[in-house]
Amino acid sequence: MNPHKANQSLRDNIVNAPRLFSPFPSMTIIETERLLLREFETADIDSLAYIFADAEVMKFSRGIKSREETRAWLAKCSNNYSSFGFGLWAVVEKSGQEVIGYCGLSCFPDICGQKEVEVGYRLARSRWGFGFATEAALAVREYGFNVVGLERLIALVDPDNTASIRVARKIGMEFEKEAFLEGYDYPDHVYSIEKQPGDKERNRVIASRGE
Repeated sequence: MNPHKANQSLRDNIVNAPRLFSPFPSMTIIETERLLLREFETADIDSLAYIFADAEVMKFSRGIKSREETRAWLAKCSNNYSSFGFGLWAVVEKSGQEVIGYCGLSCFPDICGQKEVEVGYRLARSRWGFGFATEAALAVREYGFNVVGLERLIALVDPDNTASIRVARKIGMEFEKEAFLEGYDYPDHVYSIEKQPGDKERNRVIASRGE
């Protein structure tokens, strides 16, 4: 095969918003118009601890995290990179090179008896309302389908978390069912999406709207 045609084919398979090859350091996984998604580093502890200490940000999780809990969370991320080849990545705002949260893929061995991979996201409160969560989640969705080779993705969302529900819907997910997770006394909602031939076109529509 002509190498120029092969390279063009590869570029055509990478949907508009995320660029998987960037001029930034090799730890960068995805680049979008305004964001970089990269593997977490131990040096990210200060930025992440600040985000995880915000009760409003952590409202729909198991509560705020201490600095030591945040350190353990970072270690788990590093283990997941090694174990699965993916994980939750640092979301870096290009304009200031600041870590503003995380977005990525998490493997769940048993959601209602089925192994699932989730698109997860959480951003600093100061970055809410600018479309960053949708931009990052859409890029991760395309990475999951087109690079990892997944056929299905989910989002586990608290039924009262309307902002996260909006993000899930904007990246093409629909409500599927309820699921009880360990440690919770009420069900989360499972939103899901299957890989479809029209994914590329849906991404163009969402990107053009700036959602």
